[in-house]
Amino acid sequence: MSRTPHLRAAVVGTGHRAQLFTRALAARPGHRVAALCDPSPARMAFHNRLLAEAGEPAAVQGDPEHFARLLAEEGIDEVVVTTVDAEHDRYIVPALQAGCRVVTEKPMTVDADRCARILDTVKATGNSLTVAFNYRFNPVHEKVRALLADGAIGEILSVHFEWLLDTRHGADYFRRWHREKRYSGGLMVHKASHHFDLVNWWLADEPQEVFGYGRLGFYGPEAGARHGLRRDYRRAHGAAPADDDPFALDLAADDTLRALYLDAEQDDGYLRDRNVFDGPVTIEDDMALVVRHARGATMTYHLTAYSPWEGYRVMFNGSAGRLELEVEESRWQAPRTRITSASGALHGDTAADHAGGARLTLRPLWQPPVEVPLVTAHEAHGGGDPRMLDALFGPVETGAGPVSEDAGAATHPTATERDGALALGVGIAANRCFETGQPVRVRDLIPGAW
Repeated sequence: MSRTPHLRAAVVGTGHRAQLFTRALAARPGHRVAALCDPSPARMAFHNRLLAEAGEPAAVQGDPEHFARLLAEEGIDEVVVTTVDAEHDRYIVPALQAGCRVVTEKPMTVDADRCARILDTVKATGNSLTVAFNYRFNPVHEKVRALLADGAIGEILSVHFEWLLDTRHGADYFRRWHREKRYSGGLMVHKASHHFDLVNWWLADEPQEVFGYGRLGFYGPEAGARHGLRRDYRRAHGAAPADDDPFALDLAADDTLRALYLDAEQDDGYLRDRNVFDGPVTIEDDMALVVRHARGATMTYHLTAYSPWEGYRVMFNGSAGRLELEVEESRWQAPRTRITSASGALHGDTAADHAGGARLTLRPLWQPPVEVPLVTAHEAHGGGDPRMLDALFGPVETGAGPVSEDAGAATHPTATERDGALALGVGIAANRCFETGQPVRVRDLIPGAW
């Protein structure tokens, strides 16, 4: 372990999302990004430029094939994993074995075998693993949890949850590695793990059984041809048919996307701007589930990845009334929207164009409805990112370390490996349902979470 005044951190996977953690650690005097690990020297060089801009020394650039050696040679205390989802366990396990504190982006991993490997390693080492479920830190979501925990609607009997990704954000999952289930687990794992974790946390309950249907009905070559949307190109860069395609992404038009992806293609051949109506696409874009929780509450859930507007509706029915949340993250999207974020973001760190509002309504039995006051933000994932970073690494002013459990558990509810496993369990059960048409028990897939 390091004997310097700083906790020495390694950021593994230096793509777009990793910028959040590189910048956060650089801004906190109690932490130092000492190592970067990625197959692409170009991407690691970009992150070293971020460190230089923050007045921090350059980090060592490491090869994934020698990750364990990198941890030992650089005296790493904490590891942040932001790689392709299917690679998370490859870094979580040796980092835990090396005695490091580990923070991983969601989802924790993509399937039952990898999940079991992670859970077994946490148990064997006794070391800390935190899953970065930033949606828990959104003040609106915390308000929902507080009302439910205070019994505002009595016993919670059912949940209805609809999440809509618009044709800017939703399409982006079909341009990049997420489009192949072997890498991402599909949207039931990669995206919906956020939502399943929220429901588990809101209900303070565990998912038991899942049944659902999913299909690829909008994106991909067959659906694209059927709807008259398909253009004939493999990737957008340098392709004339993509010039006026509203579903195409222009990497060269944004300095950050160019540096992270276009300039890095020489390192690993990864294409960030694939045609959403070209193959292969092995994930679904329209999914419907029913989930039963241990104390009896059921949830109906629907995820749509091709909506004209973006946001979500969640309703809770209880023995004493009903709680309704509606959030409009973007009321509509214009074609070929220019990326204005300095981090090259397509969604999340800045407010979406045509952002709407949030409304939380409490409807008690035998009483008029009550509009609950909210503190809302459309940037930084609803204001969740900075609050999550403070919980993980301490506030920027001191950088003393993560907020203690006693001091911050209610305000900053970090998620453990068990929380990660339970959210993942719903997603991989859904994938099994899509294949078999049969209900699936979550405990049968991830017994180590109980």
